[in-house]
Amino acid sequence: MHFPGMPAPLARVVEMFSTLPGVGPKTAMRLGLNLLTRPAGDAAALATALQLLHEQVGFCECCGCFAEQGHCHFCDDPLRDAATLCVVEQPVDVLMMERGHGYRGCYHVLLGRLSPVDGIGPEQLRFAALDRRLAAGGIDEMILATSATVDGEATAHYLANRYRDAGITVSRISRGVPEGGELEYLDEHTLSRAVDQRVAWQRRAGV
Repeated sequence: MHFPGMPAPLARVVEMFSTLPGVGPKTAMRLGLNLLTRPAGDAAALATALQLLHEQVGFCECCGCFAEQGHCHFCDDPLRDAATLCVVEQPVDVLMMERGHGYRGCYHVLLGRLSPVDGIGPEQLRFAALDRRLAAGGIDEMILATSATVDGEATAHYLANRYRDAGITVSRISRGVPEGGELEYLDEHTLSRAVDQRVAWQRRAGV
């Protein structure tokens, strides 16, 4: 990326920002200029945070989630249900699951999803690590929480077939109408899935 008259250090910063997902040239320029107008201490703090990010944050040796000391705090938490394993695509999916405060089991992160077009097969994902966890025993249910994309669904089907004879219950997170959602704003696939996965109405006491 070249901007005539731009100082080389600023151009380098703008170029680095533009390599981030969802950041175009104009946004990268705004970010670079914003940093330039801030106190030097802010830029130094950002540089230190980025350096520590790679030095101190990695992936859990057990589940594949974010970790600072080899194991993440989810795997080290003795209060979590080790018999239930939720399989997700990325570490950020674990963070989203935790926001709901409804799941108290353990996780397994694949670090991606099957995508033959992109050359991503089972060997490129953490299936071997999942095999070892299941072989170790103690897991009763595997919850497939991959995305609702074509590749995410293909990954879920692959997982279900791979472990159908593993002696565990394999379930899939439900899809459908979000809480507070209006039907007129839903696409036909979401609405169709909501109908297919309908549940019996549980009448509340006193109603």
